[in-house]
Amino acid sequence: METKKALEILKMAILMEKRGHAFYAKVAEQTPDQDVKHIFLTMADEETQHVKFLAEQYISYEKHNTFKKVDLPDLSNEGYATLILTEDLKNKISSAGFEAAAISAAIDFEKKAVAVYSKQAEDSEDPNEKALYRWLAEWEGGHLKILSDMDNELKEKIWNDNQFWPF
Repeated sequence: METKKALEILKMAILMEKRGHAFYAKVAEQTPDQDVKHIFLTMADEETQHVKFLAEQYISYEKHNTFKKVDLPDLSNEGYATLILTEDLKNKISSAGFEAAAISAAIDFEKKAVAVYSKQAEDSEDPNEKALYRWLAEWEGGHLKILSDMDNELKEKIWNDNQFWPF
């Protein structure tokens, strides 16, 4: 891959992750409930980890014109279970409130990240670059699933609470 293009893609990815971190951190800051805050702080922390991996690759590529092989964490052991929307947590998040709107906006962030990283993994010929972007796409895909599940459960809750069902 052309050096300038690879570096531009890495810069864009770092910026995307920093924006995600800022978004999640701001939502956590404005959320009064500690359990809801935990969800958004966890997501913010994970975006910071992504920035770290991407920055390491940027430095490597800038100096050596190659992606370095790194040991990427195994995503099967990630703490996603702590981010599941329990009944108690559902009751704390208003389906039409700030946190629900933040979840909806975050879904768009994560969809974009999955698309960008998946395309880079597909287009790359460098095995280390391909591995990095596949891993990032999978991790962001995990975020997307969590957020989508939350969003769907919150929609169900508002329909049930307001008796919107036609039967």
